[in-house]
Amino acid sequence: MNHRPIPRRARLAVVATLGLSAVLAGCASDSESDSDDGFASGSSGGGTDSVVLAEQPWVDLQVENEIAVQVLEEIGYDASIKKNLSVENAASALGTGDIDAYLGNWWPSQEPTFGDLIDGGDVDVVSTMVTGTEYAPAVPGDVADELGIASLADLDQHADAFGRKIYGIEAGSPGNETIQAAIDADAYGLGDWELVASGTPAMLAQVEKSQKDGDPIVFLAWSPHWMTVQYDTVFLEDPEEVWGGAGEIRTVTRAGFADDNPEIAEFIGNLTFTTDQAGEFYYAHDKEGQDLAEIASAWIEANRDVVASFLEGVEDAEGQPAAEAFAS
Repeated sequence: MNHRPIPRRARLAVVATLGLSAVLAGCASDSESDSDDGFASGSSGGGTDSVVLAEQPWVDLQVENEIAVQVLEEIGYDASIKKNLSVENAASALGTGDIDAYLGNWWPSQEPTFGDLIDGGDVDVVSTMVTGTEYAPAVPGDVADELGIASLADLDQHADAFGRKIYGIEAGSPGNETIQAAIDADAYGLGDWELVASGTPAMLAQVEKSQKDGDPIVFLAWSPHWMTVQYDTVFLEDPEEVWGGAGEIRTVTRAGFADDNPEIAEFIGNLTFTTDQAGEFYYAHDKEGQDLAEIASAWIEANRDVVASFLEGVEDAEGQPAAEAFAS
């Protein structure tokens, strides 16, 4: 087996985003495609008493954006969402000020996309919104048990069983690019493997089919997501440190946003969610078919005390303490 480590320079080049772009993971979701970009006519970043949020079609990010928009509108601010952006486009738009904020900065997996912008002062890191995330190639738990797989280094000895394929998400997503770069570098002996790029719904449909047929499969996985429960997902270890990993999801803004909109900046900086809550958002949408805006409004109503904590130190558009309106 031809198995050589990747040099440091190449290793840094292959560490790419999430959310899941997964990355991750990100990380894209199996939510519906929406041709509406979420903007009012002529809306763009850089305004006062307003915020434009960046979004990829990841359910946790979509619901969290909806929560932010609904709360901000209730306290008198203008909030909108620029939908269906790639991670790279979101980073570029933040860097130029065309978008104000992004609640989906998976770190460190998005470092190759955002690192220079952050280091150069064009994008500000505001807070960590979610901790304990995971994002990596993975196998279902029964496959891990049957074949004794715990690491990327274990895959190639079972190449025929996997058909020498790794299933990814949307073509061009940073997560896919990381996998392809690893294949190109023959990391873990995967040089003769193939990345199958499709989309999150198609990838998960293939996982489901493979499970029903009893066939092994390796795919791009992330948590929070219901897939980790349904498939008893085993995230593969990475002893050569080819993979960028996840760790946390951060809130970032364009440079100067906090000066222009201190109340909104304070609010979005206070936002925090658990991985369990984010997983519940996925389940409510993908499994129960609930509308994204309805999931957000129901969560706000059921967690008004939490929303009030997000609004501590924030004034509404009339200059009054915003938390009072949400106190239970």
